Amino acid sequence: MSSPSNQHLPPSPQYRTRIKICGLTREQDVDAAVAAGADAVGFVLYAASPRAVTAQRAATLATRLPPFVTPVLLFVNESASNVIAACALLAGATVQFHGDESPRECLAATQGGARPFLRAARIPLGDGAARFDLVKYAHDYSKAQAILLDAHVDGYGGGGKAFNWSLLPPSVASHLVLSGGLTPANVTDGILQVRPRCHTLAVDVSSGVEADGPDGKPLRGIKDPQKIQRFVAAVRAADAQLAKNPHEFLPIP
Repeated sequence: MSSPSNQHLPPSPQYRTRIKICGLTREQDVDAAVAAGADAVGFVLYAASPRAVTAQRAATLATRLPPFVTPVLLFVNESASNVIAACALLAGATVQFHGDESPRECLAATQGGARPFLRAARIPLGDGAARFDLVKYAHDYSKAQAILLDAHVDGYGGGGKAFNWSLLPPSVASHLVLSGGLTPANVTDGILQVRPRCHTLAVDVSSGVEADGPDGKPLRGIKDPQKIQRFVAAVRAADAQLAKNPHEFLPIP
């Protein structure tokens, strides 16, 4: 009897890219993210954002989550007391700091790091990405569970823009989360370029899975279930490529 084919086996856990769908504001979008296989969902607690929700609304939406899907609360330059108060409503939430928070401020707002947190790094667009010292940044925020890579645009958040992934350092001693301008069309390439540079990689998408309005522009805070499904499929395609031939995608030092 011939040995069974392994072509349909899932990729090695070493190459399983975890997925966060961010900027959720509606029950049906939380359900769509869960159904597609997201590992985390993000709620923006920054009033200036078009995707903003209150802490109470985030807590209500999070009640729809099954076990092992993590809610993430995004803050921008919020006081430690307000972060702690919001987190009290979502016992299992991870915190994401997306402003100018110092390492000390991140620890204060997470009560000494008792609650896991992500720290966003704002990577310049164009050739400026090469001048961003990600190795030092990751060292400075070594208490963070991961460093989230977003594009540096006016305001806070990536604005749907992608930075030049190829200009990142070849080796970063941290878990990374790739964000900024990701879509179902480019996330596979992003993973193949960034995954070999770090301990583990996750991806974070918001505008790239939003529904299109009549003008063809994304409806901020309104997700498209089919785009979410396509995004997840593209992530799994990257994982399969990495598992099949990991050495092919190692960055050039």
